[in-house]
Amino acid sequence: MDSARVIAHTLFTDFDISLFKVGKHYHLYEKMGAHPMTLNGVKGCYFAVYAPNAYSLYVVGDFNRWKQEGYKLYSRWDGSGIWEGFIPGVKHGMVYKYKIYPYNFGRIRMKADPYAVKAEKPPLSGSIVWDIAYEWSDQQWMEDRVKINSLDQPYAIYEMHFGSWKRKASEKNRSLTYLEMVDELIPYLTEMGYTHVEFLPLTAYPYEPSWGYQVTGYFAASSRYGNPEELMYLIDRLHQAGIGVIMDWVPAHFPADDFSLATFDGSCVYEHPDRRKGYHPDWNTLIFNFGRPEVKSFLISNAFFWLEKYHIDGLRVDAVSSIIFLDYSRKEGEWEPNQYGGRENLDAIAFLQEFNTAVYTNFPGIQTIAEEATAYPKVSQPVFNGGLGFGMKWMMGWMHDTLNYFKRAFIYRQFHQNDITFSIVYAFSENFVLSLSHDEVVHGKSSMIGKMCGDEWQKFANLRTLYGYMYTHPGSKLLFMGNDMAPYNEWNFKGQLEWDLLQYPSHRGINETVKALNHLYRTERALYHYNYSPEGFTWVDGSDTVNSILITQRKSDIYNDVLMIVVNLNITPHSKYKIGLNAKQAWQLIFNTDEARFWGSGYEVIEQPKTVKKAWNGRNHTLEVNIPPLSVTVYRLISSIEDKPVKPKVRKTSAKPSVRHTQSITQQKQPSTSKKTVLKTSEDKNNTKKNQKKSGNSTKK
Repeated sequence: MDSARVIAHTLFTDFDISLFKVGKHYHLYEKMGAHPMTLNGVKGCYFAVYAPNAYSLYVVGDFNRWKQEGYKLYSRWDGSGIWEGFIPGVKHGMVYKYKIYPYNFGRIRMKADPYAVKAEKPPLSGSIVWDIAYEWSDQQWMEDRVKINSLDQPYAIYEMHFGSWKRKASEKNRSLTYLEMVDELIPYLTEMGYTHVEFLPLTAYPYEPSWGYQVTGYFAASSRYGNPEELMYLIDRLHQAGIGVIMDWVPAHFPADDFSLATFDGSCVYEHPDRRKGYHPDWNTLIFNFGRPEVKSFLISNAFFWLEKYHIDGLRVDAVSSIIFLDYSRKEGEWEPNQYGGRENLDAIAFLQEFNTAVYTNFPGIQTIAEEATAYPKVSQPVFNGGLGFGMKWMMGWMHDTLNYFKRAFIYRQFHQNDITFSIVYAFSENFVLSLSHDEVVHGKSSMIGKMCGDEWQKFANLRTLYGYMYTHPGSKLLFMGNDMAPYNEWNFKGQLEWDLLQYPSHRGINETVKALNHLYRTERALYHYNYSPEGFTWVDGSDTVNSILITQRKSDIYNDVLMIVVNLNITPHSKYKIGLNAKQAWQLIFNTDEARFWGSGYEVIEQPKTVKKAWNGRNHTLEVNIPPLSVTVYRLISSIEDKPVKPKVRKTSAKPSVRHTQSITQQKQPSTSKKTVLKTSEDKNNTKKNQKKSGNSTKK
């Protein structure tokens, strides 16, 4: 008898099945896959898999010498397409696959388990029975992360490819393990001041050059670097060090490897059956059928799995543009419009909205980030407001315009000032992340330092200026690993970062610049509190195109917590450069990319400039500063006194103010105060003296 060694058993309730069939079951990993357990005193493993087109389905593995006899799973009676059963004797660590006979008598499939939590190390492709057991010690982080990960907090993200960060040359150039990263990665991130680390996909994938973006095991942590508990330990320790963890998530597409999801049971279980909607011409991959409820349950359950089981703080969703547009990278005739004649994939948009709604509802303190390269509206707006519901979106337009600008020769920059200022026009339309990611330092695009123009010193000064401009621009920040060391070579996933560069003053200067910027960004509230809101940004002067100088101010919600940023995008220094301001003010220099410790020129600057009462550029006060070549200087406001307003002459009258007018005065909102010292204006001081005289508390001598 085929099922002689399989005991009929189920973990599914009728409610589970109903949720699964309508795409609302978000904890499928608790039911599907392989679950070691004891049934009626017998130790073994329960298996469950979705294969609606299977005629018969067997579990084969090292426990039965890969022979199917006696190991056929039972097809559920309810038409759900789920096959299940309990197999005695199957233990933690055993390797298995599903042998599937399609209903149409097509080719027999040998498939890895889509819900397996561990997979063999490539090139092997079997699934592994694994009973995850880990005790977390990051309770304080999990309690506090609602505040830590909120959008009014700093995000300085270090994006990294796990396998090529650092390698063991003495051991055949192998990558570091999850456990080794604890002692190597965490000290580096802490010293550099990054708030979050973003890992390129750590799910199971067979093809090394895909960097993890061609996933074959959505629930399995990559076995290249260790087992699931060891990855959990790394995340646990990162949290204890105060570092958030973001992981790239790939719900857009999957590879056509024969052992994985493609034509899983002889039919299109996971991919869309219409090739115009189910195939990616760019990547030779298959596209999920976002309109199929069982696929939605699979994908959203997968997001829940990483957020719940691995305590991930954020999911950066890859290739969102390819998900939401039917004509993405397709020629005319290769795509079919939606029911309204448009190019939007309505099923995919509904899926993304449902995904974001579900994860934000169930996991307070997490964030989702969209890699979306078009002008599709409201990507990071709430679903109830017609948005896709993401927390943040990569600012791809800023990245392209900025890098193109910094490639330009200095003499031509005066004609392209708009290229570097245009981003502010739309900076607050989304919750943007300014990203200089892995995609910008591969495939012949050159490394970051290689993109810069000028001689060697100018290249490094250019890059320091770029990073200073980036960190003082509204939006969160993301740098790919190595960008903070300025290697001349492009990133190569087969090797490791060029750590030996840090012995050279020029490269060490870039590293120290990024470190200082991270700490400045984290400690200056004005640089992050209004990252996505215009209240925190003011232009002082963006019109000096001849000198390629930009002057802006950043503000927080604290009264007079103001920073002024002076960006010199050219090689010419300026002595006593005039800036027009509207108040009597004193400023303190707090950051300068041109300092000698950064391998700058050390150009002499005025550390505490003060305004004089002299009109300049349409304003009634003038501030003079020295501006180093190719630099970003940041000043903090330390005192400010507004000009005393001129009182209009009015004719005396005996008429009393109306009651309505009196109420409107008394109900006006007063300036809020905080723990920081409030800088009082001269008008405040005058009012205080008047009140003292009225109350008889004058201190006349």
